[in-house]
Amino acid sequence: MKTALTIAGSDSSGGAGIQADIKTMTANGVYAMSAVTALTAQNTTGVAAISEVTPQFLAQQLDCIFTDISPDAVKIGMVSSAALIGTIAEKLAQYHALHIVLDPVMVATSGARLMEETAADVLCTRLIPLAEVITPNIPEGEILSGRRITTASEMEAAAKTMQERFGCAVLLKGGHQISDANDCLCDASGIHWFTGKRIDNPNTHGTGCTLSSAIASNLAKGMPLERAVGRAKDYISGALGAMLDLGHGSGPMNHAFDIHSEFAE
Repeated sequence: MKTALTIAGSDSSGGAGIQADIKTMTANGVYAMSAVTALTAQNTTGVAAISEVTPQFLAQQLDCIFTDISPDAVKIGMVSSAALIGTIAEKLAQYHALHIVLDPVMVATSGARLMEETAADVLCTRLIPLAEVITPNIPEGEILSGRRITTASEMEAAAKTMQERFGCAVLLKGGHQISDANDCLCDASGIHWFTGKRIDNPNTHGTGCTLSSAIASNLAKGMPLERAVGRAKDYISGALGAMLDLGHGSGPMNHAFDIHSEFAE
């Protein structure tokens, strides 16, 4: 069995972060491992508290993983401090990590900045260059490219700018009223568009975490990047289309929509 590691924060309500990543990796046929960057007290209505781990403890988690069950792919989610980002970069380089998928969680859906500028600088100079692909949304793409993004053609230009700047592939996610649910992938071979259908489901908590984890799972299984992204998009559509409705806010998707087992009965 192929293996994948998620480096991210814990979501106590189970819809995003480490919990969503593990569910996604399991549903996509790989063995999931985790290195926790922070604990959160949250539910579908918001985040009440965050407690970060120390860089030393994060380093110990990564040492334990890579020296025993070395992952075939790595997904990186929300990491908000420069010290933790530096620790991740150091350890991934030390262990020559494969197939790194980075979801640069910098801006909330509301538009609020989630990462301090010093941390963003370390992300850009030390961690993003190690990635095989990054998966920014439109606001994050504007920060990383330094470009305004309001149209599909501007998505292409911004993705190309990021690809040239960081030397990795870029999957710029649509939404935010741009290109509907269509995503733009820019890699060394050029631009590739992935068409998605807009699903009328208000419960979208954890979609970014889930997409990046599905891509990492597919890369771990040996898929080329373009196919890995296409399969991940199909998985997201299925999880949203299952129309799970939990909680009083923006609820989670059904990550197990395609799992059929006698033990689930």
